[in-house]
Parts: sequence; C-alpha cells; structure tokens
Amino acid sequence: MRDRQSEPGNALKCLHTSQRQARPNSTWREKTFLHAALGLLTLLSTSGLAQTSSPPTGIQGSVINEAGKAVAGAIIDVDQEGSSKHLETKTDSSGAFQLTHLPAGRYTLTAARPGQGSIAHVVVTVGEGDQQHLLLTLSAQSNDSKTSPAATAGMEFSDTPSFTVAGVTDWTAVGGHGSDSTLRTSEDLARETAALKAQGSDGHLKNKDGDLHRLAGAAAEKQGDPLAAVREYQHAVQDDPSEANYFAWGSELLLHRALWQAAEVFRNGAKMYPASSRMLTALGAALFASDLYDEAAAHLCAASDLAPSDTEPYLFMGKIEIASPSPLPCVAPKLGRFVEQQPQNATANYLYAMSLLKEQRAGDTSRTDKVKELLAKAVALDPKCADAYVQLGILSAAAHDYEQAAAFYSKAIAADPQSGEAHYRLGVADDRLGKSEQAKMEFAAHEEIEKRKAAEVEQQRREIKQFQVELHGPQTHAPSQ
Repeated sequence: MRDRQSEPGNALKCLHTSQRQARPNSTWREKTFLHAALGLLTLLSTSGLAQTSSPPTGIQGSVINEAGKAVAGAIIDVDQEGSSKHLETKTDSSGAFQLTHLPAGRYTLTAARPGQGSIAHVVVTVGEGDQQHLLLTLSAQSNDSKTSPAATAGMEFSDTPSFTVAGVTDWTAVGGHGSDSTLRTSEDLARETAALKAQGSDGHLKNKDGDLHRLAGAAAEKQGDPLAAVREYQHAVQDDPSEANYFAWGSELLLHRALWQAAEVFRNGAKMYPASSRMLTALGAALFASDLYDEAAAHLCAASDLAPSDTEPYLFMGKIEIASPSPLPCVAPKLGRFVEQQPQNATANYLYAMSLLKEQRAGDTSRTDKVKELLAKAVALDPKCADAYVQLGILSAAAHDYEQAAAFYSKAIAADPQSGEAHYRLGVADDRLGKSEQAKMEFAAHEEIEKRKAAEVEQQRREIKQFQVELHGPQTHAPSQ
C-alpha cells in the first residue's frame, strides 16, 4: 500500500463552465488551471488538520560585477554557522546560482571569479522553508557587513531602466526555478497574464509611435522572436508610457522569466495607473514567480478591491493560495466575496473551499462542513469539476470511509480521465478495501499519465526562451515594496 500528499501539476477541471458563466466572450479563461490544483493539501487527519509540506529551504541569486554585468562561472563558497560542512556552487551563463534543500540556519556566502581580484561577501539567515534571494556584487574590496537580502533589495526604476535584455537562452540554462509545483503555477500565471494584454484596448491607435511599437512587439512574439518583441515593447513605453504599453512590456518580461524586471515594470505601471486592476493582477503574478508570496497576495487582493466584479484577480489569488506552502493573508475573505458575487460559479466555490481547507484548524468541524458544502455545490454546478470530486474523496478518506472516497475518485476520473491524482488516490482506496489488483491498475494508470504530462511540460518549457538580462547601475535587486 502507498500513500502520499496531493500532487501538484494537475489541471483544475472546474474552469470551463464557470468561466463561460462569468465572461462569455473571454475565451482565454476556458483554459484549465494547468498544474496548480494539487499542491495544497491534502491527506486530512481524523482531527481535521490539513497536512501541507513546505518548499525546500534554499538560497538563490545572481552575481554581477561593479559595472552591473552578470558574472558567469563565479564560485560561490557556502558555510553554515556551527557546521563543518562546506558547499560550493558556480554561477551559470546568466550569472545565476541556486542552492536547495539547505538546513535552516545562518550562512556565509563568498563569491569570487577565478582570475579576477574581486570578491563579494554576505551573511544571511535562512528559516525553514524560506527561499532567500541575493544579489552579490563583486568588488575589489571585501564587504564584511552582515547584510540581509531585504537590506539590499529594491530595484530603482526611472526613464532609463536599470536592466537590458541582452539575449535569450534555453530555460535549462537559467537557475532559480524553485520547486516544480510553484514553477508550474508561475508559468501558467505568466501565460494567463500575457492573455490579458488583449483587454483594455478599444482597438484605436492613440499614440502612433507607441502603439505601432506595441503592435510590432506582438507580431515579433508571434513570429518567435521574443528579443525583438521585448525591445519593441520597451520602445513603446518610452514613446508613450500608456497603461497598455506598460502592461505589454511587463507581460513579455514575465513570460520569458525576467521575473524581477517584470515585477518592477508592473510596479511602476501600477503607480502611474493606480486604477488598473489588471496591472496589480500582473504584479501579483510576477511577485509570486519571485517567491514573494505574501506580497503577491496583497496586490491581488488590492486588484480585486479595485474591480470586485472582475474574475481574474480571484482566479490568480486562488491559484497562488493552492500552490503556496501556507495560507496567504487576505485571500480567504476575498474568495468568499467571489462566491457571494458569483454563487453559480463552480470555480469560485471550489477555490473558496480550498482556501478554507488551507486555513483549517484541528477540531474545527464547522469549517469542514462548509468546505464539503462548497465542494458539493461546485460539482453540482459543473459535473466536470474533477478536482472538487478529488477533494471530497480526500475528506471521506480522512474519515476512513474508503467506499465513499473510492466513489468520489471514480467520479473524478469520469469527469477527467487524465487526472493522475484521482487514479492514484483511487488506487490507495482500493488497496485499503482489499482490492489489490484494481489498485495496481490505478497506480499503473497514474504513472503513465504523470510521465506523459511531465514530457508535455518539458516541451512547453523548451518552447519558451528565457531572457538573459544585463543589470547596470547600483540597484538591480529583487523587487520590494
């Protein structure tokens, strides 16, 4: 018999019907929630406490020289206070590095480029489940100040941006991808952010040069030339800093994984256009991709307050809530409002249920009852909402009712035969019920589905080239408030 936490990376199957109900003319919303649904909970104990796993503790960042250019091949020496173990890594072609699965503690990092007489030195404390972001600047003199990442954060932005997109590279050459579940969610949100570019425009050219640059950028992206596209979008902002041009530029940066730069463009766009809900929504997506979960949630909640009837902020915050390792501030009440405004929306009911599950406390049976009610309504509204069936099955399994759990998992498979999660959990339930042969068949189906999905995700990632960014000036750090 096998058991495990709920898998990330499966698609929400509630989205089709409910999104057509919300916005009949918005075809992009009919795409399913690719890869986010099952990173949240999931085996519930008999006490009612949701069990979640934290992301691996780690440190990631980049190394630049005093001119602000990325330093490839820099050696990063890592020592943990109180430990004799020594780690070493090297920056990739974009100057990025990543250290994962570190024990919580205080670390000293020293960066140096062989053959160059410059070093960078920083001391950072990493808590359990933290993902710290650093920018190390190689200097002729050692900087022994004990600086936290927050103290060095904050990319300034002016009429002349502090970064240049210098080229593109395959996604495998770039560090800082994070855990696979959050990476898949951030990639999905980037695609959905790019789809928002078509909104908010009446189709008329208001500033000839700026609009023509934006249109040229869209054409270049379609033709598979993202480098030309992002340069056209930047020119569009320089000629006409309109909301549409800011949004197009930031979306292109986010789509091609220039995360910190995308966040800063969206942040400045939001300052110029404080009434733009989609700008704050996009900023939330960029901050989530940068592992700044609480900040991302705050901006998405603000976006929903700007446009309470707009669906997108709720969908984005629901996805990051599911993928995040712990409950996010402000999200549950906003998703509750989503249900109040769209009570017949299956996805609204599902996302609110998932948010309540994440916040659930041991012994809070009233909350569990509310979750069951929301999930039951989701499947009643949309019988294809496979993920809601899976969660109902998990709740039944937590109460040791494996017959009912198996029935819910079977309904999930009927709704979505490609739900690897449903196949796996049905196998677990069958095993508990003594149906060993049926369990083996479900486990085999799960393995086949997950292998195929992994290959599809790999192909999608290889089709999206990542930007190589050159940083210049004394700023260029992770985005901050």
